[in-house]
Amino acid sequence: MALSAVLLPGACTAARPLPASPAAPPAAPMPVGVADPAAEASSAPAGPACDPRASLRPAGAVPAPDQLPAGSTMAAIRARGRLIAGVDQNNYLFGFRDSFTGRLEGFDIDLVREVAKAIFGDPDRVQFRVITQAERLTAVNGKVDIVANSMTITCARREQVEFSTNYLDSGQRVLVPESSTVRSIDDLAGKRVCAAAATTSIQAIIDAPARPVPVSAIDWTDCLILLQQGQVDAISTTDNVLAGLAAQDPTTKIVGPRFTDEPHGLAFARGATDFVRFVNGILDRMRADGTWTALYNRWLASTLGPAPAPPESRYRG
Repeated sequence: MALSAVLLPGACTAARPLPASPAAPPAAPMPVGVADPAAEASSAPAGPACDPRASLRPAGAVPAPDQLPAGSTMAAIRARGRLIAGVDQNNYLFGFRDSFTGRLEGFDIDLVREVAKAIFGDPDRVQFRVITQAERLTAVNGKVDIVANSMTITCARREQVEFSTNYLDSGQRVLVPESSTVRSIDDLAGKRVCAAAATTSIQAIIDAPARPVPVSAIDWTDCLILLQQGQVDAISTTDNVLAGLAAQDPTTKIVGPRFTDEPHGLAFARGATDFVRFVNGILDRMRADGTWTALYNRWLASTLGPAPAPPESRYRG
């Protein structure tokens, strides 16, 4: 869908306008942001044979750190002395910087630390690199070993990166001010709705039958600022991300049912299949020994309720 874009006067600088297509018909009202071209691959229709949740089967039990296969991706990471992970620092509860300690914390951060523990025996042997939503699909091509950034698994994205098994089931909902009468995405016809650029969320806003006005921002906290300033009427993304935003601003509320299905995965370079199998083994172990449940309860139970059963593993080979 081709949409033109303008920038609201006084809007947060993170809300970025995108160039209009020359062939784009006039839009009414003019949208304040549209899906980044980088997001097209994440929302393109997938072939009928694809199962987005199906990842690579672990190659047996997870080996001890001193028994990693020679020549493997994991052995190379161990020889380097640190795992390099692409993460967010603006996604409260999943990847955020603790203002008191300066450390990165959250559910996604702890998943990365479990991987580092399996490679080094030390969960702190990680070099975190903060990346934007738009960089998630390219960072694994030489910049980082793994991306843990609340990323939805789609078949189209699998054409660019390899994914782990699903580590979190989620779905898109809506965040509005507490005083709002909006009850779901269907009540936002012609209203400004914010999501981060290059995400499945911004595309879902564009595709919503009610035709809200999509507003793109660099990060989710930028969307929250726009909502607080009254420059957008709502934020829409997965309910796990919305839970972090609502926790930061108690004058907001999450409304409506889920209108998308969003399995979440860790991302890797396409060629690092041995590393994908290794991490899937770690995730299976975390599901079985209660680590996944403990992490969920630590970070998410206060906003989303007690931990459900972990998402089941699904493999394609």
